[in-house]
Amino acid sequence: MYETITVETDARGVATLTLNRADKHNAMSAQMIAELTEAAARIAADRTVRVVILTGAGASFCAGGDLKWMQAQMAADPETRYAEARKLAEMLFAMNTLPQPVIGAIQGNAFGGGLGLISICDVAIGVETLKLGFTETRLGLIPATISPYCLARMGEAMARRVFMSARLFGAAEAVTLGLLAQAVPAEALAEAIEAEVKPYLACAPSAVAASKRLARDMGTVIDDAVIDRTIRALVTQWETEEAKAGVAAFFDKRKAPWIQE
Repeated sequence: MYETITVETDARGVATLTLNRADKHNAMSAQMIAELTEAAARIAADRTVRVVILTGAGASFCAGGDLKWMQAQMAADPETRYAEARKLAEMLFAMNTLPQPVIGAIQGNAFGGGLGLISICDVAIGVETLKLGFTETRLGLIPATISPYCLARMGEAMARRVFMSARLFGAAEAVTLGLLAQAVPAEALAEAIEAEVKPYLACAPSAVAASKRLARDMGTVIDDAVIDRTIRALVTQWETEEAKAGVAAFFDKRKAPWIQE
């Protein structure tokens, strides 16, 4: 059914959603964004699914947005740019509002939009060797559509430590920042995830869904107005000369003009 993700549900009703572009470090292409949106709708409507595990295939969890996709938006007409940015924003919203609990099994590195996917998880556990970073500004871009979810997860004070600098940080610091609940050895990841899954299998599914909805309603507001602001911010940045220069430098394998050693 899908080409860039897989979804497998076991007899208990535990669905494992795997980002499956390992050769591209699970960077989010237009196709992956569309498939994640469709998968979220299917899972949300499936009463037999009680828990969702979100993970990645290969060495990386998610390297963020596919830069070829971003480069295409920079060259597109304004209507196309807004439409594509909205698809990304709506995918994140769909994942964030899944009625089932989402547990992130972060088996590898995560950058940019990958941190947005971590932030939509109700709990995320990562291997202790992974590296993370909001790397957008290094390319002249900004962490726009992921920002409501990352800020809701981390809080403004913690976010400002890493949100703008593109500094890489490890799993232990990610726990301190609130992005991860735990950092464990790779061989202990499956056991740690199962420990998070198991309690839900003794809970009433509709009560879990109602509790999750209540937590969102009482927490940071992420509504249409907020999402529209993030879309405008992303499209505006795509149109800047900085963004064009930064992405071009990446593909040309040269330093962006603002880099100082």
